Amino acid sequence: MGAKKVVIALGGNALQEAGTPATAEAQLEVVKKTAKYIADISEKGYEIAIAHGNGPQVGRIVLASETASHVTPAMPFDVCGAMSQGYIGYHIQQALRHELIKRGKDIPVVTLVTQVVVDKNDPAFQNPTKPIGPFYTEEEAKKIAAEKGYVMKEDAGRGWRRVVASPMPLKIVEIDSVKRLWDSTIVITVGGGGIPVIEKEDGSLEGVAAVIDKDLAAERLAEEVDADILMILTEVDKVSINFRKPDQKDLDSMTVAEAEKYIEEGHFAPGSMLPKVLASVKFAKSKPGKKAIITSLYKAVDALEGREGTVITM
Repeated sequence: MGAKKVVIALGGNALQEAGTPATAEAQLEVVKKTAKYIADISEKGYEIAIAHGNGPQVGRIVLASETASHVTPAMPFDVCGAMSQGYIGYHIQQALRHELIKRGKDIPVVTLVTQVVVDKNDPAFQNPTKPIGPFYTEEEAKKIAAEKGYVMKEDAGRGWRRVVASPMPLKIVEIDSVKRLWDSTIVITVGGGGIPVIEKEDGSLEGVAAVIDKDLAAERLAEEVDADILMILTEVDKVSINFRKPDQKDLDSMTVAEAEKYIEEGHFAPGSMLPKVLASVKFAKSKPGKKAIITSLYKAVDALEGREGTVITM
């Protein structure tokens, strides 16, 4: 039995701390800390690939592009997604490579600009749910919606944000390259869920305005590379039911059946925990012996060793 394969999905807090300025420099400082925890996992002998979100970053790129549109034409949404993949990946690969070398591990780290095929008829295009960009007050959100025609929604008690379509990931276009690199390289891929593209009749690909959920894209990746573990890192150490209520209960483990029951009962917020649990359930169901773990970045190694986090199994 070789080393265990782990696909790590990094949440927003691994890239940007709440309350810190939304600058590239501030993000790099956060990513340097994040790299230490990922290097710990690599040092334990796990083979890893990294996926990450891009909600705040792609929102800012779109905003900057639109703000400057009187000087230079605004970039299409899919191009903004590709830009976010590039600069977030660059930060992670730079910081992680440095951290590994400091520990005497000469492992290449590479970012792959990754396209993910979605269905152009996916119902998600009629019902945008994926939050991007900064938080606004309700008043500010209504003003932006009126001015720009954006769909604005309240996001898990944290404020109002723009939402865009979040279609299901069907196929990772560059998956063969990920597989070829796997044995020698830590690959950062499906960044921000991947650049959403549709397949045209002539076989070519065309980008669409959407953000694929990074947890669902990481799940697709984990299935494709036959990973043993899908690890979703977020802001909390464990999944909870009755979250933020007096009877909140933190869960050490969930079976697929229990998770599906909690989903039905509405325990998980659509913009935050729900996609993580859905991705975990999908992965646990994909093949006997597969497991998903949801925990915080800071408890990642403990969770892999069974001391922390919420484990989802069949």
